[in-house]
Amino acid sequence: METVEINAGAWYLRGLRDDDRVSDVYALRDTGIDWPDDAAPARFVTDAARTWADESRFVWAVCEPTTGELVAAVWSDPVDDTRATVGGSARPGRDDALAAGITVVTRFVTGALGLEVDDTPNPPGGSTDT
Repeated sequence: METVEINAGAWYLRGLRDDDRVSDVYALRDTGIDWPDDAAPARFVTDAARTWADESRFVWAVCEPTTGELVAAVWSDPVDDTRATVGGSARPGRDDALAAGITVVTRFVTGALGLEVDDTPNPPGGSTDT
């Protein structure tokens, strides 16, 4: 599956990026995720493209719609053919963006993917190699 972008009113959800125009790596370092090493946020971005393609994990950058700046990250991991988990992390002071992102991603997972969302905590490492 290709990355699905979502307009969530006050927030815009898009795939993670690290290219010559936009890099989410530095903002991810500021989300409060306990990364195992300095290269982990870059791997998280790279893994996100792969896991969208193989449908093992779906990751979104929750962004300011005017600047595209990542203020939170939200992800969902399918558990099996009927269930998935949803998790996320925000930059300091951006819990509102995280809450909105989790709500929107939960709707996407249940509506578009037809999966029930478990209440199980979902760490960022999940199915990626970070």
